[in-house]
Amino acid sequence: MDKLDVLVKMREEGLVAVIRADNRDQGLKVSEAIFKGGIKFLEVTMTVPGALDIIKELSNCYMDKDVVVGAGTVLDAETARLAILARAKFIVSPNLSEKTIQVCNRYRVVVIPGVMSPTEAVKAMELGADVIKIFPGGAFGPNIIKDLKGPLPQGHFMPSGGVTTENAAEWLKNGAFALGTGSSLTKGAKMGDYELVTRTAKQFVSIVKEGMHG
Repeated sequence: MDKLDVLVKMREEGLVAVIRADNRDQGLKVSEAIFKGGIKFLEVTMTVPGALDIIKELSNCYMDKDVVVGAGTVLDAETARLAILARAKFIVSPNLSEKTIQVCNRYRVVVIPGVMSPTEAVKAMELGADVIKIFPGGAFGPNIIKDLKGPLPQGHFMPSGGVTTENAAEWLKNGAFALGTGSSLTKGAKMGDYELVTRTAKQFVSIVKEGMHG
């Protein structure tokens, strides 16, 4: 899938599931539960043991199922390149790393660096970031998107951290490009309740569909 296709689909879907897990087995089970709930973007964080292998496995498993697999918590260019080689279609960072953005642009892979201020947001755009992650979103609340889009209407902002089913609609109403959601979505996995993960995913999909398309 080409970079532009990934961006268009991300905008259409409006949801990126952030996957954290204690091991490979849990990571795969969580991913399957999220997929069953209808979320098409799976962000496997590099904090998961064996994350690169999971990205490869998911990419193979969902190749024909309209699912886009990416890597999250990518702190540096070296990790970004390894993730791209593992077939990650988008790279998400909690930080703003110029070299990470350069590597992703070199290989035409969607890059989403994390920022906390207007200065960082402008810097990210100057460096060629495709989407800007507002992290941690919970530290600001949904109004931060509207506040940033005042002086920076050209920016594509995706909150991550603190995005829940209770506030998802408000994030979208304030102009979010897409939503990144992790612990709120996958909380059931900690108790081994993957059905809860699926139900929560369905709830997110319904809210986002209503918020984006009326």
